[in-house]
Amino acid sequence: MNLPKLNPHLALAIGVVAVSTSAIFVKVSSAPPGVIAFYRLLFSVLFMAPLFLFKYVHELRLITKRDWIFSVVSGIFLAFHFIFWFESLNFTSVASSTVLVTLQPLFAFLGGYIFFKETFSWKAIASGLLAIIGSVCISWGDFKLSGAALYGDILALVACALVTAYLMFGQAMRKRLSLVTYTFVVYTISAITLLLYVLIVKEPLAPYPASDWVYFILLALIATLLGHTLFNWSLKWISTSIISMAILFEPVGATILAFFLLNEKVLWTQVVGGLIVILGILLFIIDERKIKVKESHSKSLQEERTSL
Repeated sequence: MNLPKLNPHLALAIGVVAVSTSAIFVKVSSAPPGVIAFYRLLFSVLFMAPLFLFKYVHELRLITKRDWIFSVVSGIFLAFHFIFWFESLNFTSVASSTVLVTLQPLFAFLGGYIFFKETFSWKAIASGLLAIIGSVCISWGDFKLSGAALYGDILALVACALVTAYLMFGQAMRKRLSLVTYTFVVYTISAITLLLYVLIVKEPLAPYPASDWVYFILLALIATLLGHTLFNWSLKWISTSIISMAILFEPVGATILAFFLLNEKVLWTQVVGGLIVILGILLFIIDERKIKVKESHSKSLQEERTSL
């Protein structure tokens, strides 16, 4: 596989910074969670439409039945991830919600092992458990704060499981489809799912103040098109587990923004838990890279012996 011009790990870092703004825009919006999620995906699809229709629409003929099934499932998971996560922000802080919603290693480990036969070293598992301990520390602080905050934490964890499933189905598809086609199809399905949800639960699609419409557009441009699209692009070269761990850096940026822009207080349990989570991330990534280097070196030696 040829390496891309843009380093996948750099792209992943840019994506993390972009999605860090997501919780802020949601928090300041007055619209219901389902409506915010719907307009976020709708504007994302509309912004992508000219490029897709002009250059990539012919690829629709190349999508197999299996790809369509995976696209529908992936889009539905993404839609409900947004619903649960945005709802959690109504009950708990940006710091707690973003840490928990991005705490994907536990789900990625399990899903990767079951569906993709991925293997992990004991060091990787230990670092993942360390990150989970950090999330428990955060939730414990919210439990002492209020029952509502703990409920928000639970919603965030459900959203975490859903986005992990979305990424895992995307990993299987992304290796066969171009970035633009895959993203456009999945985002469209997700937007349709969200529209049906909004109509069923009778959340009003309008009217909303002008500021809300600005937030919807910024969510589409920055958090979705720049952030999630870079994640999808990275899936072709980086495993779901690595992306899941890297996304855990999102709470750092989101917490800093919430502190300065929303005047949200940061509890000591959030600080300690967040630091533990980040430590777990770093240990996991370091161990994963060491394994990849050893595998690459071993493969090179085997090829040299074969050629001889």
